[in-house]
Amino acid sequence: MSCTKVVPTRKPIDEVLSDKRIRMIYELSRIIMGDDPVHGWPHVERVLGLALRIAENTNNHVDYKVLVLSVLLHDIGRLAEDRLGKHHAVISAEIAKKLLENLGFSEDLVERVVEAIRTHSFSRNEQSRSLEAMILSDADKLDAIGAIGVARTFMLGERWGRGIDGTVKHFYEKLLKLKDMLFLDYSKKIAQRRHKLLEIFLENLLRDLSESSIS
Repeated sequence: MSCTKVVPTRKPIDEVLSDKRIRMIYELSRIIMGDDPVHGWPHVERVLGLALRIAENTNNHVDYKVLVLSVLLHDIGRLAEDRLGKHHAVISAEIAKKLLENLGFSEDLVERVVEAIRTHSFSRNEQSRSLEAMILSDADKLDAIGAIGVARTFMLGERWGRGIDGTVKHFYEKLLKLKDMLFLDYSKKIAQRRHKLLEIFLENLLRDLSESSIS
């Protein structure tokens, strides 16, 4: 059976969201992140689905509260990135720490969520240590490759005005590197198909560009 056909059960997420504080954070994230398909709530939902899928396919114990909170808050600081002049992972970790402390979560849980958020980003290149941090890092990177990754890359390229050439450069600088940065075996299985799609798409895009060239 293909690994991509394994559907996560509802039980872990339902149990976590039975905590009213986590349900509140779920709704808060959904509102704050908005409907931006690149880094907004749709991205958070996809990362959450991937994270749960990866967690169910590891032989190690996963703390689902830490994992779900990390996913829900991992990009919460993106809107303040330009204004504060700091990386969104750092801002998100700071917001998560204050929010979770104010809601009465244990010091250990807060620190584990903060570590996962702080280390999830490709561009910061900071090593994840805990299992939950590794799952978040893998799930976030998986959403940047495959067909969804291609769609997100071109939406972001249009937003940043970088054009096709700049977007092709982004494939080489980031997307094609992601599969080799994953931690967990199940993540790597998912990445095989998604990475292959990137290669096929890029090969055809470069061929089309070559055929259209007047030089």
